[in-house]
Amino acid sequence: MLDPHELYELTDDLPDLGQPVLIQALTGFVDAGNASRLAREQLLTSLEARPIATFDLDQLFDYRSRRPIMTFVEDHWESYDAPKLELHLLRDDDGTPFLLLTGPEPDVQWERFVAAVAGLGARLGVRLTVGLNSIPMAVPHTRPTGVTVHATRRELIAGHEPWLQRVQVPAGVGHLLEFRLGELGRDAIGFAAHVPHYVAQTEYPAAAEVLLASVSRATGLLLPSDELRSAAEVIRVEIDRQVAQTEDAAALVQALEEQYDAFARGRGGKNLLAPEMGSLPSAEELAAELERFLAEQSRPNDTGN
Repeated sequence: MLDPHELYELTDDLPDLGQPVLIQALTGFVDAGNASRLAREQLLTSLEARPIATFDLDQLFDYRSRRPIMTFVEDHWESYDAPKLELHLLRDDDGTPFLLLTGPEPDVQWERFVAAVAGLGARLGVRLTVGLNSIPMAVPHTRPTGVTVHATRRELIAGHEPWLQRVQVPAGVGHLLEFRLGELGRDAIGFAAHVPHYVAQTEYPAAAEVLLASVSRATGLLLPSDELRSAAEVIRVEIDRQVAQTEDAAALVQALEEQYDAFARGRGGKNLLAPEMGSLPSAEELAAELERFLAEQSRPNDTGN
């Protein structure tokens, strides 16, 4: 394998970082409710941040499958929105330094990229790597946002109960990074916020708030989340308004609530996604119906009224 260190360029003016936490929040994998993106943007816009390492995307990115945007004005190309994969240095609300890996998930050379990030983490003394994700689940928006937690050592997630049993899912490079770090005996945690199926295609800041709160509890970092909390309250009111417009939608949410509550009472038994609720419709049927309803409510009024 080619030298992984050749994939990135590290700045020369690094301060003493101690043993920082590294948060990885790459784009391109499942991001229900845009929760990972919202959490990432919250950190980059609310805290002092600067890039300290830049990856060579020409070796990692498939430009034809994810074409960057260029702007044309009258008779010339005005700008090119070049994709960037960078490691940022940030400081939390208490001034503690931590690292944030952002940018598009590599299309190729996954193993080499993972080796590069692992090597970079060792070089910078990273004590813990934390991954952010969000997944669509058969859960109602009227219940607390749950989170699936996984780690390279059980001790890192003591107190967390599993939501899922054994499942097979498409791989993401962030998950591969966690897996390889575990093989190296390094500490890594992943958080996947649960987003109701029917809002998975829109912004759901409640899930982003849960991600940042989970990272704070696991690492001790003081991460800002007030803006996300306020946005979540606004979104909750809007979803409630749409659901209340018809009895069918309200009944669907109620059924999801009953399914959620039944699962919570017997947690540890069956997968939340399994239709084990007797006379209730399956989770997939409920989610499909409610997603269709909410989509119809958001369409422009054809009558013009």
